[in-house]
Amino acid sequence: MTAPGHRERPALPGVLTADEAAATAAAIAAEQRTDGAIPWFRGHHLDPWDHVEAAMALDTAGAHDRAEAAYDWLARHQNADGSWYAAYSDGDHTRPTDLGAESNFCAYPAVGVLHHYLTTGDEAFRRRMWPMVVAAVEFVLDLQQPGGQLGWRREADGTPVADALVTGSASCYHALRCALALAGRERSPQPDWELAAGRLGHALRGHPERFLDKSRYSMDWYYPILSGAVRGSAARARLAADWDAFVVPGLGVRCVRPNPWITGGESAELALTLWTMGLTLRAVEILRGLARLRADNGLYWTGYVFEDDAVWPAELTTWTAGSILLAAAALTGDSATRAVFSPDQLPPGLDTGCCSL
Repeated sequence: MTAPGHRERPALPGVLTADEAAATAAAIAAEQRTDGAIPWFRGHHLDPWDHVEAAMALDTAGAHDRAEAAYDWLARHQNADGSWYAAYSDGDHTRPTDLGAESNFCAYPAVGVLHHYLTTGDEAFRRRMWPMVVAAVEFVLDLQQPGGQLGWRREADGTPVADALVTGSASCYHALRCALALAGRERSPQPDWELAAGRLGHALRGHPERFLDKSRYSMDWYYPILSGAVRGSAARARLAADWDAFVVPGLGVRCVRPNPWITGGESAELALTLWTMGLTLRAVEILRGLARLRADNGLYWTGYVFEDDAVWPAELTTWTAGSILLAAAALTGDSATRAVFSPDQLPPGLDTGCCSL
């Protein structure tokens, strides 16, 4: 029986056949540890954000038990303060290799939990994960600054870092909206979350001075749009302003300008961003350029240095493959993926129109 919100394989002409999508999901599953942890690849570390991205991709392909195991791993390894460490060893996923905790890493599980719930309709799963989501959101919001932006990290000794990143804060904005959707399902009003999301969205839309300048990274260009913080004419203007700086026709999206290096993750995320704006044909065109990154086992190389005609680094990462499956799922009508990333289907938060300085 097909689960609610799920189409079995996100086939997309010119990008992925149904069999290729299934092979990619199987390759991600093959990298998953028996305890549910999904490292970048065997022998590399796990981080919570990319772990969730890969789990969401498994759900798009119908591997719901595998995805649920990934979320159960998060529930078992959540710290007492609601956080997760920034990195864990592949050989022993109970052993952290970075004792800091990053706000966007800790926020993103809310996105995955909502996605799994919408895909499967599993009420028991949603109820079981709700305390985990609450604790994680409270940890993240403890890093919110007076201007609405989110400090990007709490150090291993507990020291909060006030510096905020556009990409990280935008990812948290998206996650907060997913957490609010879960709160609605739980019938547990969270006015503080609504206000925090509104303040964060306001900062992302109108106060670049509150964030570190990382504008040479493509994620800072498209993430405020992908998160739903920037929409309409402002989103179109933002997209047009740096399109030529970041998009390499026929290849994909530069990770950092002006470096001659396109990456699968950023390209897939831009495709997903374009879908949220209704620019489906442009989204498909971006994804078609990633064929050169696909390996025989169904995973994808992280990036491609086009001046040297070489993949780099020589890594087949679960999160790169995951981001491509998620973009394909949205483009081919997977309702759960669309609901999680659509700017119109998530609670907006409460925008007061101003923030204290």
